Amino acid sequence: MTFPVVGMVGGGQLARMTHEAGIPLGIRFKLLSDTAQDSAAQVVGDVVVGDYRDLATLRAFAQGCDVITFDHEHVPTEHLRALEADGIAVRPGPDALQHAHDKGIMRAKLSAIGVPCPRHRIVADPADVARFAAEGDGFPVILKTVVGGYDGKGVWVVRDEDGAADPFLAGVPVLAEEKVDFVRELAANVVRSPHGQAVAYPVVESVQVNGVCDTVIAPAPDLDAELSAQAQQLALTIAAELGVVGHLAVELFETRDGRILVNELAMRPHNSGHWTQDGAITSQFANHVRAVLDLPLGDPRPRAKWTVMSNVLGGDFPDMYSAYLHCMARDPQLKIHMYGKDVKPGRKVGHVNTYGDDLADVRERARHAADYLRGTITE
Repeated sequence: MTFPVVGMVGGGQLARMTHEAGIPLGIRFKLLSDTAQDSAAQVVGDVVVGDYRDLATLRAFAQGCDVITFDHEHVPTEHLRALEADGIAVRPGPDALQHAHDKGIMRAKLSAIGVPCPRHRIVADPADVARFAAEGDGFPVILKTVVGGYDGKGVWVVRDEDGAADPFLAGVPVLAEEKVDFVRELAANVVRSPHGQAVAYPVVESVQVNGVCDTVIAPAPDLDAELSAQAQQLALTIAAELGVVGHLAVELFETRDGRILVNELAMRPHNSGHWTQDGAITSQFANHVRAVLDLPLGDPRPRAKWTVMSNVLGGDFPDMYSAYLHCMARDPQLKIHMYGKDVKPGRKVGHVNTYGDDLADVRERARHAADYLRGTITE
């Protein structure tokens, strides 16, 4: 029996964990990685080291793959169209991925299909930023480069016209958005297959620290049931309207007046879905593999009342393995997921998942483990 080969472009931790989810199914993976030391390159057997921005490299890599998928949205759209023209299955395809690649295209499309978004428009220069601010409630406003940003990079909070110069130095279009008065950030994760089957995970609360996801709580505590259902339906609608195949994360603002607004889209497994590895019947990674191969999707329901994911960020304590003894002895139910990355201050090097019936206890266990692994606490 011949099992399919999934070609994964990008060698980060998302590729690493997607590969892990395919192992029980006998799915073979081929990886296009920047270096042989990347997170996924350490564990995938068939690794090609090359530049995803080079079309010839992509074409050569695609040979022998049954489908191509991604752990980032940065492959040039025109290269993906060339692969499709060659008869290669690309999932999600370029028509969908362009909305995750370019925030300007994303905002225009979401507005056209009636998705609630912050007030926004493309701005030409600092003076235009001032005009945008004056059209609404004034400064501060949010400026984003339309391409290349992640984890808080490429995003500025601008408080006056003089402070609006830096975003334009990158030489790419700049998107201005109103600074939303929100209560918290939420995420709605869904998975969609080529034949249109789709599943929705519980809506989660995503806690950001310095622009980086710190903690995810599943499901989002005290979220109105009607608003939760609205968020799930919104994500399913976006996936269908944009033709997404695979996992889609819809990052949301919950506003003080009880609305939800779409902040960002990610068409790949996402940090807000890492809790599903241990807290859901079928993880986001397993369902992404199923979707890109057009297999029936798995059950997204949670296994426990509460699951909390906390990212492990690098600090001044590089020997994280020595902390396992304490963390595992203190909490035998703790699930640790490390990415094989060198420890650098502020860098995501892993995450932990905890679960149970008491939210305060589950949160404390996750926070303690993440802080102990980082070396922030020592007892």
